Amino acid sequence: MRPDLALICDWIKPGSRILDLGCGDGELLAHLAHTHNVTGYGLEIDPEKVASCVERGVNVIQADLDEGLKGFESQSFDYVVMTQALQALQRPDLAIEEILRVGRFGIVTFPNFGHWRVRLGLAGGRMPITPVLDERWYDTPNIHLCSVDDFERLCEDIGWRILDRRMLDRSHREGWRIRLRPNLFGEVALYLLQDKEPAPDR
Repeated sequence: MRPDLALICDWIKPGSRILDLGCGDGELLAHLAHTHNVTGYGLEIDPEKVASCVERGVNVIQADLDEGLKGFESQSFDYVVMTQALQALQRPDLAIEEILRVGRFGIVTFPNFGHWRVRLGLAGGRMPITPVLDERWYDTPNIHLCSVDDFERLCEDIGWRILDRRMLDRSHREGWRIRLRPNLFGEVALYLLQDKEPAPDR
């Protein structure tokens, strides 16, 4: 399992109900079902990845995340997870709003556009290519890149609560430099969020 997914597992309580947005081949949900006894669904747009989910025994719905989560009732899941997809959406802010409507907690991860390699590339007058952001400007799925500071400002402005965060390098490791200057040295950001008016425990 990818180390960033393993960290997400540490945040999830056994027996929870999970919705995994952009679930890929279902690796995270399959692992959580086996190790944490979770139940839930994945949403994925790619037909081949949907087929992989089915092969793993993961409940999956083929859907476009940009169309929102209208089919899901408020607070119908304990956790709504979205890994490495936030920056590819038309309106990331509305996506998080929906995540925190449908789930008691939201978990999102994204590449940090404030990393020093990105800054160095921009200083050279060109769109950067880094080990984490490795597509060229004209064929990347990313349309709304942000830095750690940008994301935290959005949370502050809207009132979403950051319950925990982890910052990793491109090898999904932590270190003293990242802890000292997360927006400069962190390449992958993971956040555990809760809405400004959380629902009472059930």
